Amino acid sequence: MTAMRREKLEQPGSSTADPDLIRIGYRSYAGVRTRVMEVGPRRRSRNKTRLVLLHGYCDSADTWRPVLSMLADAGISAIAVDLPGFGDADPLRPGAMLPQLDLFVDAVLKEQTRYGEVVLAGNSLGGTMSLRAAYEGRHPIAGVVSIAAPGFVDTWLVRAVGMYPLPLRLVASLPLPVPGFVVRQIAQYVVPRLLYADHGVAAAEHVARFTRLFPDYRSTTQRLQQARQLVEELAQAYEGLDRIEVPLLVVACGKDKLVSAASGRRLHSLVPDSRLYLRDDWGHCPQLDDPEGLAELLTHFAAGATRTRKSVPAKIDAVAG
Repeated sequence: MTAMRREKLEQPGSSTADPDLIRIGYRSYAGVRTRVMEVGPRRRSRNKTRLVLLHGYCDSADTWRPVLSMLADAGISAIAVDLPGFGDADPLRPGAMLPQLDLFVDAVLKEQTRYGEVVLAGNSLGGTMSLRAAYEGRHPIAGVVSIAAPGFVDTWLVRAVGMYPLPLRLVASLPLPVPGFVVRQIAQYVVPRLLYADHGVAAAEHVARFTRLFPDYRSTTQRLQQARQLVEELAQAYEGLDRIEVPLLVVACGKDKLVSAASGRRLHSLVPDSRLYLRDDWGHCPQLDDPEGLAELLTHFAAGATRTRKSVPAKIDAVAG
């Protein structure tokens, strides 16, 4: 592991607030070198809550920057990592994706449970990995927050990627590759409309971060193929949900264009004693839509989960607008 460096971040929406400090460095988990973003104390204390944040497909730990900033203000200890194949992490190896991600998350938890009571929270693919870690039970987890996890009742767009390879065939059959600048312009238009509840308020730096994932024709077709493989794997991704015994908060987002709110309701119905939190005004990535609201939710849930291990404060089980 290299020495951690400090990065200054301003409070979202403010150019004058005192910046928070996010420590950034590189570590290896299960043989995968990756980037780590961390806030708060990292002292060994079984009474201390430790939030572990996992991002979604084609995203990175950067998606959690605004939330990390607010958790730091609240004195909450938290860490976000780049999953294998994304951000600055080593690429995924050929073969099934989810088992590789399981091993990686398992190694992260093995390390993080040394520092306190771990609450695992994930968005989209990160929500999937959080659920899988919860029912495997390889390391003690105080609670899990699954945000817009795919694979239950998804939108037509996600279903189309998995079921119909026609778009991939059409792209592959083009006589000439689409110029890179055209690919980037399309990504710049599409990304905020998919990930945000209101694309008009999408932060330019986050849109640019996603757009960089599609620099050219070749990389775009590779990402499409990878997405199709992932959707196929999701069909068998949740075979142990009935074994989840830790507190689970299912977050469903009413303006999610990738994973419908019905998917969250379905997950909630499949896991006994889980809690459902529906926000009609959140899109697929609430950490970008409303970092303050999500940070507050995570803090509240973590406090309840680490206090009781078997229950979640009743006020979370609600529908919010």
